[in-house]
Amino acid sequence: MKKIFNPYKNIKDYFCFGCSPDNQNGLQMDFYEDGDFIICNWKPKHHLQGYVNVLHGGIQATLLDEIASWVVNIKLKTAGVTYNMDINLKKPLYLNKAPYHIRAALIEQKRKVAIIHAELFDADKTLCTEGKIQYYVFPEAYAKDTLLYPGLETFFEK
Repeated sequence: MKKIFNPYKNIKDYFCFGCSPDNQNGLQMDFYEDGDFIICNWKPKHHLQGYVNVLHGGIQATLLDEIASWVVNIKLKTAGVTYNMDINLKKPLYLNKAPYHIRAALIEQKRKVAIIHAELFDADKTLCTEGKIQYYVFPEAYAKDTLLYPGLETFFEK
């Protein structure tokens, strides 16, 4: 398992809700590469609940969307934008059953669309949420010029 460093944090005005370590209202996710998977272990903040002691469904979808974008960054060596999300909220995700384990892997790529499967487990290893996230993937040169994609080498220690 390899730690993935967040090179975006060096970009002026970077404040991603999903992964910026400096966005105190955000999710502050960090990631690892483990074989075909990108993974994240994450603890929820109390203000992100929907029902009492249950993580809001929109936040669950955001967690899956964010990790899918890191699959694009690392596995496809480029950047993209969310094209479609099909999220299945299987069981309530209780705040007191954290940390959560999130993982995602590329299922297939059809031309410029990457299809990613993502899963969200509670601390008891119960699958609570899963999704198929589709990303429109840009050519690497466009991603570097327009979306500030820094290149695969910047995500790992040398």
